[in-house]
Amino acid sequence: MKAAILDGYDKNGATLAVRDIPVPEPAAHEVLVRIHTAAVNPLDNMIVRGEVRLIVPYRTPLVMGNEFSGTVVKAGSAAGKFKAGDRVYGRMPLAKIGAFAEYAAVDESALATVPDYLSMEEAACVPLTALTAMQALELMQAKTGQTLFISGGTGSLGAMAIPIAARMGLVVSTNGSARNEERVCELGASTFIDYKAQRYIDVLHDVDCVLDTLGERELPDEFRVLKRGGHLVSLRGLPNGRFARRAGLSPVKRALFGIAGRKFDKMATQRDQTYDFIFVHENGAQLERVRELFPAERPLQVSIDGSYGLDQVNDALERVRSGHSQGKTLLHVEQD
Repeated sequence: MKAAILDGYDKNGATLAVRDIPVPEPAAHEVLVRIHTAAVNPLDNMIVRGEVRLIVPYRTPLVMGNEFSGTVVKAGSAAGKFKAGDRVYGRMPLAKIGAFAEYAAVDESALATVPDYLSMEEAACVPLTALTAMQALELMQAKTGQTLFISGGTGSLGAMAIPIAARMGLVVSTNGSARNEERVCELGASTFIDYKAQRYIDVLHDVDCVLDTLGERELPDEFRVLKRGGHLVSLRGLPNGRFARRAGLSPVKRALFGIAGRKFDKMATQRDQTYDFIFVHENGAQLERVRELFPAERPLQVSIDGSYGLDQVNDALERVRSGHSQGKTLLHVEQD
């Protein structure tokens, strides 16, 4: 089969090589999936640059790709959840990525059935952002009726997190450019703050939960709008000791991340708040929950920026790296 392979990390961005490798054989709890479409994400460029090596130390050569849709070909000896022909999608397991390939052997616990109303291209847009939203809300212990502020929620994460949070009964606020207001409110946001006209710290007070997508520069203000005892989860801040323990990292990494995230932990403890960093992991059960939240009569909406062939993977990575994508950038892997 053909696969896009990283032969070595490069802080300036490496070129992936598309070449033939053997089709993997599924282990007992895995299924062999014929990849139809893979999505290209900022995470893929981060991996290429070696920026997540402390969290997940991938060894090269590495088949790249984290998010996909496809069709089950066969199941391992102890895998009973899916059968040949089932349409599935998922986030590749952290310990074994490889969606930029014609086939992948994937633990069945990472997979969910694609909703009937989604095309395979649309389905490939869902797993990473949907799981990020679900896992962030779980960390926050978010409950129906609570308030949630998503900083900078006009991007691809917000496009998934806002409707998920709204369907779960949360009251969602976000900020961004005024041109996105109508779209974001249609997704389920109750309050939209035009960042050029108002500061969110002048509008929001005693918010139950904050989902940070902007990083260190904004964290002090995000803690200011968070209520005493509230929960903040960050996608862009630094990992801390809580993250390292939750991820089961080594004692050395726990100590390193404890030092790295100490500043944010101190901000949080001043008002009995909690700070968590998130690095999304595979979870088929959570994707099934997303499917329940978005039935055919109230479907999940996705946005596609463009599609490339597997042999154009480096062009797709550059498209994402440039920051100009308006929706998901896809790799169309399966040959029609």
